[in-house]
Amino acid sequence: MNKEIIRLIKIYKSFSTVNKKLKILENINLTINAGNLVSLTGPSGSGKSTLLHIIALLDQPTKGEIFFRQKSFSKSNDKEKDLVRKKGISIIYQQNNLLTDFTALENVAIPLLNIGYNWKDSIKKASKTLSLVSLSKRINHFPSELSGGEQQRVAVARAIITEPYLILADEPTGSLDRKTANEIFSLFLKLKSKNRAIIYATHNRELSNKADYKLNILDGNIKKKNA
Repeated sequence: MNKEIIRLIKIYKSFSTVNKKLKILENINLTINAGNLVSLTGPSGSGKSTLLHIIALLDQPTKGEIFFRQKSFSKSNDKEKDLVRKKGISIIYQQNNLLTDFTALENVAIPLLNIGYNWKDSIKKASKTLSLVSLSKRINHFPSELSGGEQQRVAVARAIITEPYLILADEPTGSLDRKTANEIFSLFLKLKSKNRAIIYATHNRELSNKADYKLNILDGNIKKKNA
C-alpha cells in the first residue's frame, strides 16, 4: 500500500513588488508519508507559513506541482480543494481561531457538521475527541473561560475530529508554557501512531528535535536533517 500523503515537485513561490521580484521558495521537492512526524524550521520570514499554505492547498505556487494522496491538485478548482481540506487536511494555527460564541464542544463539532454529520452524532464524537485531549470537564466552557493551553487543545481536537490524513501546525506551541507545549506534542505522537502525517513549524529547538526528521528552510531552499 502506498503511504505517500504529500508530494511537491519543483515548487517555486515568488511575489512581485514595485522594484523587484521577491523569491520565497525555490525548487522545493518533498515527499511526506503516512506516519511521518516532521518539524519545519527556519528563521522568521523564511517561508515556513507559505510552504504550509501551499501544502494545505490554500495558496497556489508560482510554479510546480502538488500531489495529495497521489492526485495532482495543481490545476484543481477551489471547490475540489475545499473538499480535500474538509475531510483530508487539518490546520492548527498559533492563534487558535476558536469561535468565541460557541462552547468547546460546539467548536469541535463544527467540522463534522460541515461534512454532513447530523448534530447528535457530531456532538457525541466531539465529546469523545475532547476526552482524548483531557478536556472532558471543560466541554461546555466558552473559549474566554479556558486557559491558553486548554484553548490550544480544543484547536487540536477540532483538527483531528475528521480523522484527516494530514495535520499541519503553524507554531502551535509558540505562545504556550513548556508543560503545555509538551502536552500538545504528546498529542502529535498519538496521531503519528494512528498513521497520520503531521508537519509542524516551530522555533522551539527542543520540540523540533523530537520529530522523525527536520526540514529547514533557508534562502528559499529546503534541507532535510535528522532530528
